[in-house]
Amino acid sequence: MSQTPRVSADTSSAVDHLRETLVSRRPAYQGKLLRVFEDEVTLPDGRTARREIVHHRGAVAIVATDSAGGIILVRQWRHACEGALWEVPAGTREEDEDPAVTARRELEEETGYTAARWRPLGQACVSPGYSRELLWFFRAEGLSPGAAATDPDELLDVRAFHPSEIGELARLGLTDCKTLGGLALAGLLPALEEVG
Repeated sequence: MSQTPRVSADTSSAVDHLRETLVSRRPAYQGKLLRVFEDEVTLPDGRTARREIVHHRGAVAIVATDSAGGIILVRQWRHACEGALWEVPAGTREEDEDPAVTARRELEEETGYTAARWRPLGQACVSPGYSRELLWFFRAEGLSPGAAATDPDELLDVRAFHPSEIGELARLGLTDCKTLGGLALAGLLPALEEVG
């Protein structure tokens, strides 16, 4: 079993007044992608609390732009949301895989594109209230088309969007937070007044 990536959060003495200390951990579920634990923690004032924590090996999100400035998005059915969303290409790391390697693999598998230029944009916790999933963001440019090679249970539409179209996707709820976060980090998210 691989080590869960270290989350880059403040653990300095400046946050001791907020620090929770693990007392016990009980495994609640182990699946192919996720492990769930029930933790008991001690709060700074000595009280105890229960936390449900999801462990995930981490994922990547790729903001890929074509030579015309189009933003490459994929649309897929999201069973948990009961509908289809337009998202930046993304995917889960293999055990102990370097996130940059994951990004290159996922872009090509999902869209068929390869990129000549890559730049890391940062990393962030996906939903830190209950999950340890860490998401690495990358910018990919200098795209060359190719054939997608999606997983057998992965059905995708691929399309380039003009940056001005992204606001409408957000307004209609047809995209997700990782897409909006990645576009913001890349400087491609339209200003709020443009979403209207």
